[in-house]
Amino acid sequence: MSEHTKHAKLKLRNNDNFAPNEIAIVGTKCSVIADLVQQVSKKLGKYKLAYLDASHAEEIGQKACDCFTFHPSGTAAISTIIGRNKFNQRIQFSPYDLLFINGNHYEGAKQILILDNDKEASVLKRLNQLNNIQFVIKLTDDAKYFNFLEEKNPQIKNLPCFHIAEIDKISKHIENLIKEKIAPIHGLVLAGGKSTRMGTDKGLLNYHGQAQRDYLFELLKSVLGKEQSVFLSARAEQNIENKSVINDTFIGLGPFGALCSAFMHNPNAAYLAVATDVPFVNQSVLNLLISKRNPHKIATALKGRSSEFMEPLICIWEPKAYPILLSFLAQGYSCPRKVLLNSDVEIVEVADDFIRNINTPAEFNQAKSQLK
Repeated sequence: MSEHTKHAKLKLRNNDNFAPNEIAIVGTKCSVIADLVQQVSKKLGKYKLAYLDASHAEEIGQKACDCFTFHPSGTAAISTIIGRNKFNQRIQFSPYDLLFINGNHYEGAKQILILDNDKEASVLKRLNQLNNIQFVIKLTDDAKYFNFLEEKNPQIKNLPCFHIAEIDKISKHIENLIKEKIAPIHGLVLAGGKSTRMGTDKGLLNYHGQAQRDYLFELLKSVLGKEQSVFLSARAEQNIENKSVINDTFIGLGPFGALCSAFMHNPNAAYLAVATDVPFVNQSVLNLLISKRNPHKIATALKGRSSEFMEPLICIWEPKAYPILLSFLAQGYSCPRKVLLNSDVEIVEVADDFIRNINTPAEFNQAKSQLK
C-alpha cells in the first residue's frame, strides 16, 4: 500500500531565509551598516533593493491596529502588530532583487563581513552565522582578521577584501550577486484556448507550413537556445502528445491560469509566453523582446506603437510576478493585462501588425494571404 500524504508535492521557490536573494552585513555597529546600505543602494539604483533591520527604539508602545502612513511622494511608514515570520517575509520581499540584512539582529543566507577592531567580541558571538561569507570589508586600514575567523575559515584571507570607502568596488561585487540570481527564460506556447470565435483550435491552424502551436514551439526553441526549456500550455482534455506539456491546474482561467500553472510547475524560471493567435510574431520580434528584458521588473511586454495597452501574451513574465498574479486572483481578477497595468513593467514598442490577434475564419484567411 502506498504511503498516504496530506499535501501535494509542489516545487518550491528558491528562497534564502527571508527573500529569494539576501545578504547580511556583520561585524560593526548598526549605524555603519545602515550607512553602507544607503551608499550602495544609490549606486545600484536600477535594481529593486530592500533593507531588513530591527528597531533601535528603547520603548515602542503596543499598537491597537496596523498603521500604514502613505506620503504623496510614494514613501510609506508601516507599523504592524504581526511579528516577524519567514513565510510572510518571503512574500513581502519576493519583488526585490536583493535584501540587505542587518546581521547584528538577523541571520542571512549570505554574509558580508566588516572587520572592525572594536567588535571582536560581537563577531565571535555570531561566528556560527558566518557560513557563507562573500567578501570582506575593512573599516580601517589596520583592521585585522581575528584568529578565530581563520580557525573557522582558513581561506578567509583569499576572499575579496575592500576598504569601507571603496563604495564603487563594493557595489560592483554586490551587483554580481544580483546578476547571478537572474532566472533563466523558459518558453511557453499558450495553446489551451477554446477558440470559440474561430470555431476550430487556433493552435492547429496552418500559417507557416505546420500547426501554429508547433511552429511557435520550434520558434521559441530557436530564440532561447537548446539549453532552455520550451513548453506547451494546454487543457488536460486536449490530450496533446508532447512530453513538454504543462496542463492547466488553474482551471477555467484562460491564459491567466496558464501562467499560474507554469509558475506552479517551476516558480524559479521566467516565462516567455506567446499566444497561438498572433501569427505575425517572428524571430526578430522575439529577439528584440529578449534583448530588452528587464528582470528587475515583474515583466517585459510588447506594445503596439498606436495601442493604448501592453500585450500580456507576448511577454516575459519574471518569477516575481507569480505572487502578484496570485494576489490579483485572490481579489477576483484573472486578467493578465490588468496585472501589467498595475505593476512595474518594462515596455517594448513594436509595429502594431507584429502583435495582431487573429480570432475569426475571415481574419485567418486574410492573415494567411498576407503571410504568403
